[in-house]
Amino acid sequence: MKIPRYIVWSTDRIDTADPFQRRWLLRQILTHGRAEDVCALDLQEVRRELETLDLPQHLYSLWKYFLESEYAR
Repeated sequence: MKIPRYIVWSTDRIDTADPFQRRWLLRQILTHGRAEDVCALDLQEVRRELETLDLPQHLYSLWKYFLESEYAR
């Protein structure tokens, strides 16, 4: 999978079949992605992985609140 440089600048490819790399990419998108990158995410995956992503507190709180709201259903 080819990822834009503003999200991942340390490598050219990510193996999204590898759970570690997939979670790392998810964290990168939530931290550095643009609106169109975040909109393309699977909210169920974000919900499932949120506790394991070690997001900065302000992003974790934002996503936790959003995923618990009616807008994410």
